[in-house]
Amino acid sequence: MNLVARIVARDKNLSVLVLMTASTLTVLVALLGGRFLSAGNLQSMSSQVSEFGFLALAMGLAMLTGGIDLSIVSAAVLAGIMGATVMSGQLVPVTESNSNALMLAGILAALVTGMMCGLLNGVLVAKLSIPPILATLGTMILFTGIGMVITDGQSVPISIVSYSALGATTIANIPLIFVLMTVAFLVMGFALSRTRFGRRIYLFGENSVALRFSGVRNERVIILTYVTIGLLVGIAAVIMVSRVNSARVGFGESYLLQAILVVVLAGYNPYGGRGRVISLALGLILLQSLQSAFTILQFNPYVKNLIWGSLLLLVMVVNYYVARWNPLPVSPSLGPKEPGSASGSTGSSVAVTHRPLGKDADPDPRASVEAGGQPG
Repeated sequence: MNLVARIVARDKNLSVLVLMTASTLTVLVALLGGRFLSAGNLQSMSSQVSEFGFLALAMGLAMLTGGIDLSIVSAAVLAGIMGATVMSGQLVPVTESNSNALMLAGILAALVTGMMCGLLNGVLVAKLSIPPILATLGTMILFTGIGMVITDGQSVPISIVSYSALGATTIANIPLIFVLMTVAFLVMGFALSRTRFGRRIYLFGENSVALRFSGVRNERVIILTYVTIGLLVGIAAVIMVSRVNSARVGFGESYLLQAILVVVLAGYNPYGGRGRVISLALGLILLQSLQSAFTILQFNPYVKNLIWGSLLLLVMVVNYYVARWNPLPVSPSLGPKEPGSASGSTGSSVAVTHRPLGKDADPDPRASVEAGGQPG
């Protein structure tokens, strides 16, 4: 029992998330049976979660720095429009001889656009000290406006047939885009836990002042972080366009709320400095499973938004109580002593059972980082 308590105490949010995911999958399998576990449904879930997974990963990076990026969906749509414009034949007519070159140019245009959007966010936050929520709110509207001007609100179709195959290609019946998302999660998890850049992201979110006094250029950390977010957004745009074979303003608007929901569900601290990629992956599995179940049960789309919003509030309340919960029993040596004892104060017991709220309530991620742990 003490072993279980110690395992739970190491990462309470991850333990609760594992329990929630296992319980939800058990209920869904019992309720929907073969319809949920069918090969077609599992393959469909893998495809749908891929583009959304990159956006959730981008949102998680922003939240690790203590910020938020409200522009990820708008930037992804703009990146998709730029890529689709190149591959639509509007700039250069598509022929059999140049289709591959135009496809590569379109993918490159989407990735560069995403990174430029991230660079703009990073400069606004790092150089002008604009709060991330305000900076990305402004760029969200800006990116949407640019996309609207370019397309006049119309859809931009892709004229390269082979490009649409990217979203449908499978490897051993596993969608290629799902494999790409899995690789991205592994790479990002390694980068956050094993590289100097990743550790600085955690340290910036934990205490940016201390990081600055340690000689690290905080502005560079923030700008590089948002450029990385832009790269993830660009990859999401490439996948989005390949799946629907076109791009238009307004596509994937619901992804923003769902990305925030997954990151909060994964236990990322909104004040920065804490969050693990493995928790993010579990959150994606949980949310996509519910999404698939809603589709099978033919839920109204408006009911889905109601459920997502309610779930977001519920998760925040649960996280509040999880942060206060201590699964380890209080050691008798730390408990109240006999009256008259020199160390008979109850202060030790109170310190164990009543942790302060906020970021200080959780295990210090710097400890695991500096000790070679795996915060990512």
